[in-house]
Amino acid sequence: MGRISVYEPRGTYQIIFEYMEPYGIGALQLAYEKLKARLSEEGYFDEAHKKPLPVLPRKISIITSPTGAVVHDILKIIQRRFANVAIDIIPVKVQGDGAEDEIVAALKILNDRGDADVAILARGGGSIEDLQAFNSEPVAKAIFHSQIPIVSAIGHETDFTIADFVADLRAPTPSAAAEMVVPEKTALMRRCADLSSALKLNIYRYIKELQFKQNVISEKLVDPRKKIQKLQLTIDDLSTRLTRLISVYLTSKQEYLGWWSDRLYANNPLIQAKKMNDKLNYIYSYMLKSFEIYTNLKKSKLGELIATLHALSPMDILQRGYSITRTIPQARIVKDSDMVALHQEVEVMLAKGTLFCQVKGKSSNG
Repeated sequence: MGRISVYEPRGTYQIIFEYMEPYGIGALQLAYEKLKARLSEEGYFDEAHKKPLPVLPRKISIITSPTGAVVHDILKIIQRRFANVAIDIIPVKVQGDGAEDEIVAALKILNDRGDADVAILARGGGSIEDLQAFNSEPVAKAIFHSQIPIVSAIGHETDFTIADFVADLRAPTPSAAAEMVVPEKTALMRRCADLSSALKLNIYRYIKELQFKQNVISEKLVDPRKKIQKLQLTIDDLSTRLTRLISVYLTSKQEYLGWWSDRLYANNPLIQAKKMNDKLNYIYSYMLKSFEIYTNLKKSKLGELIATLHALSPMDILQRGYSITRTIPQARIVKDSDMVALHQEVEVMLAKGTLFCQVKGKSSNG
């Protein structure tokens, strides 16, 4: 870059250079290539990180300059394809100082609100200097970490920026981005109508197939009345045979019972029963006598044990003037004067009543 001046005395022109850069790749292009290579190595361009776009977004956010022709083109196409979709415009600078920071801030606002289904990052064409904000690393990272799918529509079809590679989908132009994001409403309605017609046709066809199968099966089925009649005949035959078998069985059992009855009468058990009754009465009398003797012996033994128990009973000992002394509160029986201390309270059990005393003195003499 420079300016032309004229040397009037000789009438010659000369160029005074103000800025120079190497021939071929400029500084911005070189920085673009280095950043692109580094981000590619770090996986920012991998397809595995690309988020799918919704088929029919409920709300679309547009991040672009509010004064350019881009936003009007996008709005016009979206209005034509699907008139009642919600649109949200986040205004930013798309070139110059501060453009990079505004784009990053807009992407943060987009994700903080989280109410959009997809976002379009767009601007018109321009030189590499004009598109520099979209070739910056902060913008690339903001697009990569966005939870909402981002469609990049930057410049013309031949323009490629870092944002295009990081975005979930690249559109060649902003108008193409609007067509990619929003389906055509009339086409969707036609598709729904076609699917509805096809579904109805399949249902009608399925019902006809079921009706045909029902008719075929009905023709193969036997009249249930004939089957009932056949079953009735079978039941009558089985009933007759069962009655006959029961009659034969009962007759045989009656004959068997008569045979045993004759044998029983031939061996009359009344005499044997009388003998057994006499024997049983004798045994019963013997058992009564034995039980009486045994009971008297046990009563005598019990009396002896009761007398012994009364002789050893502590209550009888107390009746003879003795007493039982216990410590308070342990309730240990005092057998030795060493078991209590002076002024300790003790309980003295008598034959009638109890005394609560306090030790005033002790003696070890018997």
